[in-house]
Amino acid sequence: MNSSVRRGVGGGPWTALATLVASAGTLMCCAMPAAFVALGGGAALVSLLGAFPQLIWLSEHKAGVFTFAALMLVASVWIQTAQRRAPCPADPRLRDACLRTRRFSGRVLMASTLLFLVGSWFAFVQPLLSA
Repeated sequence: MNSSVRRGVGGGPWTALATLVASAGTLMCCAMPAAFVALGGGAALVSLLGAFPQLIWLSEHKAGVFTFAALMLVASVWIQTAQRRAPCPADPRLRDACLRTRRFSGRVLMASTLLFLVGSWFAFVQPLLSA
């Protein structure tokens, strides 16, 4: 048995977490500022932008942020799909850990997709509806 079969395709929870971080970037650039303003927290948004001016850069480059997040989501879905049929170890303890990791990665992927969709709504759809 070669090592790629024993280890699976790759990724595991680290790929799912990287996707979550990329998707959270979409919230930082677009959804969070819109939510602050909608809830009457314009002053809080200005204070936040004063403390973290990098958020302005994310908003200015939202197309690149969303493209990167979409690529990470596609890669994560591809890896999750490829690992779905990969064998887990025969040892019951290791098998249970393998199955827990797969479930955790699936949940993180779903959360990442949800964050991406919310960010996409506020970045691209909501401005069109407001115009």
